[in-house]
Parts: sequence; structure tokens; C-alpha cells
Amino acid sequence: MSGPQQPGGVPRVGVRIAGTGSCLPARKLTNADLVKLMETSDEWIVQRTGIRERRIADHTGPESTDALAAESLRRALSAARLDAKDLDAIIVATMTGEMSCPPTACLVAARVGAGACGAFDLNGACCGFVFGLNVAHGLVAGGAYRNVAIIGADTLTRFMDYSDAGRSTAIIFGDAAGCAILRATDDTSKGIIAQSMHSDGAGWKEIYVPTQPFHFPEGVPVDACKYGRVQMNGAAVFKFAVGTFSNLIDETLQKAKLKPSDIDLYICHQSNQRILHAARDRFGLPEDKLYINIDRVGNTVAASVPLCLDEVVRARGLPEGAKVLFVAFGGGLTWGSSLWQL
Repeated sequence: MSGPQQPGGVPRVGVRIAGTGSCLPARKLTNADLVKLMETSDEWIVQRTGIRERRIADHTGPESTDALAAESLRRALSAARLDAKDLDAIIVATMTGEMSCPPTACLVAARVGAGACGAFDLNGACCGFVFGLNVAHGLVAGGAYRNVAIIGADTLTRFMDYSDAGRSTAIIFGDAAGCAILRATDDTSKGIIAQSMHSDGAGWKEIYVPTQPFHFPEGVPVDACKYGRVQMNGAAVFKFAVGTFSNLIDETLQKAKLKPSDIDLYICHQSNQRILHAARDRFGLPEDKLYINIDRVGNTVAASVPLCLDEVVRARGLPEGAKVLFVAFGGGLTWGSSLWQL
């Protein structure tokens, strides 16, 4: 059998990102708006997070998680010049599906008219899209599927407490959806060069959403007012993210036998502008090599990475053969990467 092969003698299929799309809710919530709701200031928020505004979904109406996800998919399909019925599978990375059942991906498939394609959800918190990107790549590279859509979509603001008690988390998060369509190609140079996926379940208590008394960590008083609200140990999460971010980039580059300067673009989870700036300085990257949009949209959880990707593609494009490193970390605790040659 001729041509590049995977382990086991299976021919390797190239994978390209055929199209991207994203969708933001209409409503902006600025720092000035938050000042009216809680004891805070624009200066305090910007200094600690870099965020100036975020988008808030009307999740009870036209901006539910599945509605935002479906619109991002429609835009990606248009960019890829594909019909929804061309899709073999839809994967939705989310932690804020409107229902436990059915999967959000099934609702998205119905909204776009994708027919009987495979559809399932993946919950990796803020890492969801990067984990899903690796999974979707495997489906296409293995030869079983030709067109797979991976969507990151979250409406976490509905789990926020916009009072003084929830100030440390409410200032951070925003809502959005982003999508990438992966397509098989005969060019086997295209696709993932290296990837990593990790977790540490012992760190679950650093960021969680309790809904029952037994969901609270040992030693933390049960408070029914916190049910359905994001609970986060900001200092612990910041420390985890700072250390993990650089180590993850190092690990992925070592796997690929590449240097930081070999990467054309770093697309990283937008958790905190200070963390992004620290990573940029640590690897000596010019400003245009590490994309940042957290100032305009906040932390959009699983939508963070695909939203950045779509903004870059639409603003300046990505050249053929470019090397792009996707990096994310979040609740779980989870962290992962996906290094592509486009």
C-alpha cells in the first residue's frame, strides 16, 4: 500500500480547516454597566483581567446555546461552500446545554437541516473546543468521515451572580459560539502535527457549579444561594493557568520538534489578559503572533478558541501551510493543545 500510513497500516488522510464561523449575542455588558450592579470599577476590572466588555445572551429567546451554535455553523458552512447535508458529524463542545437530553448537537443539526448525520456533545469546560478539535481530526484522518463540524458554544452568564457576592466571576465571562469545519484532503501534509490532552480531577473544586448540597467541597459551608452559580477560587485558577500555559506550549513544541518562532499563530483560550501577555513575553512572541480579543468579549469558555480563529480568518486570513497552535485550559481541571499545519 503506497502513501503515508498511520499505525496499523491504515492510509493517512490529510485534514484541512475548510471554513470557520462565529456568533456573538447582540447585548453588550460593559464595565460601566457592571459598576451599576456591584461594587467595582472599570479600572479594577481592566487591571485584573484586561476585559472592558462582554456579550450576554438572551438564552430564553433567540440566543440559546444551540441557537448561537447553529448560527456559527451556518456561517462556517457558507465559508466552506458546503451544504448542511454534506456533514457526516457535528460535535458541540459545551458545558451549558439547554437540556441534559437531547444533546445540544442534535438540536443544532435540526436547526441547520443536517439530516441524519452523527451528532454528540463533548464537555471539556474551557478546553472543550480544543479537545473536540483533536477528536474531530481523528474521525476525518481515520478515513471514516469526510466532513465534520466542531463547535464551541457556551452561555455561562446565566450561571452568574451579578451582585457583590459574585463579583469575582461575573466580571470575567461572556457568551458566544464558534465553529470550524474539518474536511478530508489528499494533501497529507495538512492536519495535526502534535497534540496534548490532560486533566487533574483532584482540582475540580477550584471551579464548579453546585446544584445539590453534596456538590460543595469538604469544609465549604452549604449555601443554597450558590446553587446554579459558578464558584471559582480565582487565585488557585490563576496560578494553575500561568504554570500550565507555558508548560503546555513547551510540551507541544517538543513533540513537534519545533521552536516558538516556527509557529505562525498562537490561538489561546482567552481566560485573562495578564496570562496571555505573560506567555507572549515568556516565548518572545511579537504581538501579532498571539491573538487577543478578551478585552471585547471576555472569557467565552468553549467558544473562546474558535471565536478567535474565525476573527483571524475573516480579518486577515491564514496562509496555506501556516502552523497554528491552539491551546486551552479550564475547569476539571483540564488542559490541552492542538498544533496544525493548514
